[in-house]
Amino acid sequence: MGGDFGPYPIVEGTILALRERRDFQAILVGNKAKILSLIPKKYLDRIEIVEADDVIGMDEPATEALKRKESSIYKAVELVRQGKADGVVSAGHSGATMSLATLRIGRLKNVSRPAIATLMPTYKNKKTLVLDVGANVDCKPEHLFEFGVMGEAYATAILKNPTPQVGLLSNGEEETKGNETTKAAYRLLQKLPTFKGNVEGNNIFDGSVDVVVCDGFTGNIVLKTSEGVADAISKLMKANIKKTPIRMAGALMMKKVFRALKKEIDYSEYGGAPLIGIKGCAIISHGKSTPKAIKNAIFQAIHYIESDINGYIERRLQEVK
Repeated sequence: MGGDFGPYPIVEGTILALRERRDFQAILVGNKAKILSLIPKKYLDRIEIVEADDVIGMDEPATEALKRKESSIYKAVELVRQGKADGVVSAGHSGATMSLATLRIGRLKNVSRPAIATLMPTYKNKKTLVLDVGANVDCKPEHLFEFGVMGEAYATAILKNPTPQVGLLSNGEEETKGNETTKAAYRLLQKLPTFKGNVEGNNIFDGSVDVVVCDGFTGNIVLKTSEGVADAISKLMKANIKKTPIRMAGALMMKKVFRALKKEIDYSEYGGAPLIGIKGCAIISHGKSTPKAIKNAIFQAIHYIESDINGYIERRLQEVK
């Protein structure tokens, strides 16, 4: 209920997902009357509705989440904690989702702090996983080390990459570069055979590594900057194409290329970002998510649950700690 556009894109995205796949049951949490009004009758047998009277607004502090037990996000997370659902997808208050998932569902063994992970496009026909992109503003070296292990696990279990390359985001490739936290994290990450050393911002997009580790403050700035750059380039291209008929004709010929490029940088293609390191599955979607984004977030949750990534993370941390 807490997304920027209310329940419509959530319900519509769920219906799109149910239309494509018949191997899951959906539970929608929120105002039952509003939700029911958006569901075609033929899908009612595949959707359960859990009533929730309260909604945590985007402008409210995340600290409110634990007190608001009648809110849609609290009740949705509780379903996972109680084993009545395998995963939760939310386009509402991301801070509330993170806090509740961490505190109510709980952390995996040997995980100090969960991290939000996101996939970034590269020009090598593969994606780079970046974490953390917002869950932890201040990190200790051991947190960054755990992010490296969890990122390695995600790349192996979800992206099917048996030998992922892990890099630590810094202001230079040399081992001596970085602040005290990243220097200490570098020494810890050397325990991983997959660790390739420091990487710089441009390496996120050149495919030279598969996983990039950073604190949530830096990662969130990287994410928002990347989104802004992609949007600006898209608008600049459109503005310049319209300047002459020749350019417009050329653009029509390149239509397939532009469509493929848009797909690569469109967040709705991924649906959301998983909160890695909790005893369950939580996918955090953009507040402005479209039905397509919600559909893909649901599919991402199903894939996450089926992959046994949590078991892999626990085993891997046990080995390297």
